[in-house]
Amino acid sequence: MENSEGVKIESTVVTEEPLISALDIALFVVIITVAYFWYFKRDKQSSSSEKKPYTIQPSSLSSIEQTSNSSFIKKLKSTGRSLVVFYGSQTGTAEEFAGRIAKEGARYKMKGMVADPEECDMADLVEMKEIQKSLAIFCIATYGEGDPTDNAMDFYEWLQNGDADLEGLNYAVFGLGNKTYEHYNEIAIYIDQRLEELGATRVHEIGLGDDDANIEDDFVSWKEKLWESVCSHYGIEETGEESNIRQYKLVDCSEVLPERIFSGEISQLKSYENQRFPFDVKNPYLSKIAVNRELHKSGDRSCMHIEFDIDGSKMRYDTGDHVAVYPKNSSELVDKIGELLNADLDAVFSLLNTDEESSKKHPFPCPCTYRTALTYYLDITSNPRTHIMKELIEYASDPKDQEKLKLMASSTPEGKKEFHEWILRDNRNIVHILEDLPSVKPDLDHLCELLPRLQCRYYSISSSPKVYPKSIHITAVLVNYTTPTNRVNKGVATNLLAQLIPTNDELPQPTIPIYIRRSQFRLPPKSQTPIIMIGPGTGLAPFRGFIQERDYARKEGREIGEMVLYFGCRKKDEDFIYENELQEYVANGTLTKLHLAFSRDQPEKKYVTHLLEQNADELWNIIGEKSGHLYVCGDARSMAKDVHSIIVKVVMEKGQMTNSQALNYVKKMEQQKRYSADVWS
Repeated sequence: MENSEGVKIESTVVTEEPLISALDIALFVVIITVAYFWYFKRDKQSSSSEKKPYTIQPSSLSSIEQTSNSSFIKKLKSTGRSLVVFYGSQTGTAEEFAGRIAKEGARYKMKGMVADPEECDMADLVEMKEIQKSLAIFCIATYGEGDPTDNAMDFYEWLQNGDADLEGLNYAVFGLGNKTYEHYNEIAIYIDQRLEELGATRVHEIGLGDDDANIEDDFVSWKEKLWESVCSHYGIEETGEESNIRQYKLVDCSEVLPERIFSGEISQLKSYENQRFPFDVKNPYLSKIAVNRELHKSGDRSCMHIEFDIDGSKMRYDTGDHVAVYPKNSSELVDKIGELLNADLDAVFSLLNTDEESSKKHPFPCPCTYRTALTYYLDITSNPRTHIMKELIEYASDPKDQEKLKLMASSTPEGKKEFHEWILRDNRNIVHILEDLPSVKPDLDHLCELLPRLQCRYYSISSSPKVYPKSIHITAVLVNYTTPTNRVNKGVATNLLAQLIPTNDELPQPTIPIYIRRSQFRLPPKSQTPIIMIGPGTGLAPFRGFIQERDYARKEGREIGEMVLYFGCRKKDEDFIYENELQEYVANGTLTKLHLAFSRDQPEKKYVTHLLEQNADELWNIIGEKSGHLYVCGDARSMAKDVHSIIVKVVMEKGQMTNSQALNYVKKMEQQKRYSADVWS
């Protein structure tokens, strides 16, 4: 009823109130619904954890997971281990070496684990002394121009900036480097010295591996002496037990649903179907090939100009950066392995780490078929290391094959000689080994465990984002060569790229996974700064981008400094790449001078280094009198070293300095980024 003012008034008692009101019923329904979803979500998560063997670890962990996984000390203590082997790896070799050391620890009563410093709280090193007879070993690669690998960067900076008391920490360091580079093993040497400065005890002297020679031999020799030092330091003896213990166990995944099976993705399942920015090493961008054309005019060699379409990807690059290309192995080689081992390549499987505490649950994305693993994830074309020879012994049914493998796996002078000649000199890969030792029939899942991961290939970007913001250009020589056994070995990435030819717009364009790797190879901040570029062959690639960028600035009306390019190839009419472009840049004034050396167009070989020696005045005028920048790109083994020697000589003579002063001058140029090298061996 309503009163005279229109306000509703509740009547006293009209009927009897029900035991359960509508509000009570609604509240009850809400509670039941929440409980239902909570229960089934938990059940789904539980089910998901039970199926963990069929998934790989996500690329990013929650903060809770990161906290629980970051304490390697807790893992050591909870599992009764005393050995931890950290790795700083860019290509997987250091990680492989770390695994081999951790595995061998069992022979010396030191149960070990492998750890990625990026996933660990390295400040916990101060607590290593709490573990009896503990040892930390570091397998550390030096990358680029004396830089730490990506996963060791935080640890390196922690050592540089911190002053932790590491007294009681026992350690040893093995470095992976390349003597053709100036900063040979610089990071490993620094870590070795810095740990000692912070109070740690060096159990064994640092080992320096040279990838330009035989890094496997360097590692094995160092490792043998390491264990001698470990036995002496801790007063322990080798157990003598040397068994090939599997790190991963085979899981049959024949019942796994097709949508849960990896088909070549690097990290995340279905990542190529659902592309999401940002794109990086674990999440590459599936780029269309927009252009693929031949640069050589004649001859039996091939050099490709390739353009990757990045329109709509949100990817950005700077002139001088690198692009990483994820290749895949040829179906011919993959099928050959299946034939040799009489294996079903389409069987679905997973490899699960037997060490439950390891953060690395699988050696590559699982589950997948053997065909997928051999095509996208495993390196089947490089020379296998000696530990693979050792693991293959048990699969040889012919005594002669068995003895050959035993010899190559040994560290005797005869064994090293045989390995060097039969594997390295003759350039045999795993397919060749299985062909030439027909009684060797390893289990395919074990072979998949042993083979290293197939690595992406890096190329200098040969374009400027100012001119080509929607595409990335590379310049790549097709790699094909005949081995001493008359087999034709083919470059994995370049032979794949050679097949990716764009079609007309009506058909799907060929694609390949890529991501951008940042570089320190940069133009001077000021466009007026004069520069000298030295890049024979495909060393021209980044300088094409440099010239494009300066040309863009010139067309905008900005002042640009002198640009001098030294380029060389075999024959002018055969492999003078980008000739018309370069001549046009000379004609419009962007390229001040173009010095050319065609090594085989005359009786006597002529290289860019000869031209540099002839133009000492010009060199000194730019790098000495005008404080210009000098860039070198190409072969590190000979060309880059020769250029460095010539520059030092020019500085001595034209700058009127002693050899020591000239060396210091060039060193200062490098520190100031006025002398930069982008080289490979």
